[in-house]
Amino acid sequence: MRSSLTGTFSSRSVRALTLIAVGALVAGCSSAGTAGTASAGSDGRTASVKVGLVYSRSGLLAAYGKQYEQGFKAGLAYATHGTNKAGGHPVEVTEQDDAGDPAKAVAAAKTLVGKGYKILAGTTDSGVALQMAPLAAQNKVLYVSGPAATDAVTGVNAYTFRSGRQSYQDILAAGTLLGDAKGRKVTVLAQNSAFGQANVAAVKSVLGKEGAHVGSVLAPSSATDLTPFARQTRAGKPDLVFVAWAGATAPALWTALNQQGVLDASKVVTGLAGTASYPVFGPAGSKVAFLAHYFPGAGGGNPVEKAMLDGITKAGGTPDLFSPDGFTAAQMIVHAVESGSTTDTAAMAKALEGWSFDGPKGKEQIRATDHALLQPMFTARLKGTGSAARPELIAGIPMTAVAPPATKTAG
Repeated sequence: MRSSLTGTFSSRSVRALTLIAVGALVAGCSSAGTAGTASAGSDGRTASVKVGLVYSRSGLLAAYGKQYEQGFKAGLAYATHGTNKAGGHPVEVTEQDDAGDPAKAVAAAKTLVGKGYKILAGTTDSGVALQMAPLAAQNKVLYVSGPAATDAVTGVNAYTFRSGRQSYQDILAAGTLLGDAKGRKVTVLAQNSAFGQANVAAVKSVLGKEGAHVGSVLAPSSATDLTPFARQTRAGKPDLVFVAWAGATAPALWTALNQQGVLDASKVVTGLAGTASYPVFGPAGSKVAFLAHYFPGAGGGNPVEKAMLDGITKAGGTPDLFSPDGFTAAQMIVHAVESGSTTDTAAMAKALEGWSFDGPKGKEQIRATDHALLQPMFTARLKGTGSAARPELIAGIPMTAVAPPATKTAG
């Protein structure tokens, strides 16, 4: 995935998320391969539903990939009631490591498709997702992307869905911390890079359309003394400072913002990344408002979230930022198979379109027109510093309040 807002500790982990993360399986009805039928293989046994999980098991986004994979396993156990069967068919999951490389991902996906796989899921990297989606349409396989957050995946074709949030939802969540945007002054503080400029453009696109005056302070990516940029930000007297920062200078940035009084003079917002990023903020963490895709406990301990947390923990894993993306992907796959087909991907897609369900984050819905995953978002603050820092929920934002603009699904 990439989240510009969550990019405070890895430039690669945010590159493809301009601002700022699965598919279907199961059985059928009367004839082989249709819903409700447990069709048999050549050996007489019930045929399995094959799912290819293509994600970053290694590479710069391996930590995110691990969270996704652990969540997927817990979600599959939950959705199949511990049987690992969907509609009477065993679910066979094959994992492939793309290492964050689109070429490796496409090669792995083509191999799986060549072996008869009708369902692909995963993709931690937005660049990978944008290469996988066309392949899904060309081969008529169901593809559920996540945690890749690029907005371009939504509505890209009839066979592509997503199990996580998208960048637009991040921005709208940040906007709730500003309140009424009309006439308010917003400064985007970022590096003068493609990533930083994309964040500026995205904030202008979303909050600017709501009447905010959006400007920017862009620092050279090579800058190590960030005090001048903190001073420039404060001098502009913004109502809200939107920080999109990546790389090793993040701790120095937050120190400068705190020392120059920016955190006291304006509302400062950035994205809450995974647990490993919490110490980056140091003493400044308690003064920053965070938009959040998820953190353990954000769902209020609803039954599905509890099942996810328990499932991951009991398996020896650690719930984190992208655990819900994997868990939800498994829910989607099982529903698509059980309410659609084991082999007909058009039926799988039809089963997912418009589906409302309870996920780890709360009530969610797959929008039929463009396959956007409508879902709650959160705002949070950090309590404590260093290794003791932990997020505390400020508010949950209903899925309707952070719904991206609807597009029409291609194909």
